[in-house]
Amino acid sequence: MSQDELKYWVGVAGFAGMGIKRFTLLKKYFGSVEAIWQASTGKLISLGIKPEMAKSWQVWREGRDLDREIERLGKELIKVITIEDSRYPKLLKEIDLPPFILFVKGKVNVLNRRAVAVVGTRKVSSYGRRVTGGLVSGLVKEKLVVVSGLARGVDSLAHRATLAARGVTVAVLGHGLDRVYPPENRPLAEEIVRSGGAIVSEYPLGYGIQKGNFPARNRIVAGLSLGVVVTEGAHRSGTKITAGFAADFGREVFAVPGPVGSPTSVGPADLIKQGAKLVTGVEDVLEELPRG
Repeated sequence: MSQDELKYWVGVAGFAGMGIKRFTLLKKYFGSVEAIWQASTGKLISLGIKPEMAKSWQVWREGRDLDREIERLGKELIKVITIEDSRYPKLLKEIDLPPFILFVKGKVNVLNRRAVAVVGTRKVSSYGRRVTGGLVSGLVKEKLVVVSGLARGVDSLAHRATLAARGVTVAVLGHGLDRVYPPENRPLAEEIVRSGGAIVSEYPLGYGIQKGNFPARNRIVAGLSLGVVVTEGAHRSGTKITAGFAADFGREVFAVPGPVGSPTSVGPADLIKQGAKLVTGVEDVLEELPRG
């Protein structure tokens, strides 16, 4: 794909609510991504796009210089992978609603390696720290990539434990790669890239944090992985959303039992009741994964 064509994919990636289904329908109707980018608000509304959505797309387009955005991506060593690219992660392409574009800083090829997601609560306990570190160390010994969301708590621990074990990890973000949230994890994100891993997002540079971004991010975490391990989590949490995506995608779901009475043991307990595999050691995870 030429840079001139790619820039319109980058532009359209900033259209809030532009998922793969809407993108595919509009591309078929207009014949090109460039035509989607250039379509008038009135035309989009006439095709059934809600007026508030069409207007938000117009706001995103105003004053945007796509050539400069492509140039900036190159300077920041961020690769752009569309769903039509041969480098697009094969596992991710299998899910119901794969992102039509990915922005990747680091090694693109790690997205097609055998991977397991490790996720959990932001309010991690000493028990959760010990369990997460031990499981991650075992996964790294088996040459598995560890995927998580760079959030506080278990996610950050999973990334750090992978790096400490000299493994490779992938962090999926819910905003553009020109920022890191939480901000204290910027050094961690940089170390992930330096160590042969990658940070990934479906959102272009300049795309800020919005409430709906993080559940959407969680589907990518699950989609890149053969299975999802939950070490700690509350009854209602993003962690259980990630596990739900994994189950929907036909991926393995693993949960670590915790101390009775601990609020962060409730999430894994609920998952085990629903059919997730109870995990007491890394062997419980490994025996369920397909051979590489």
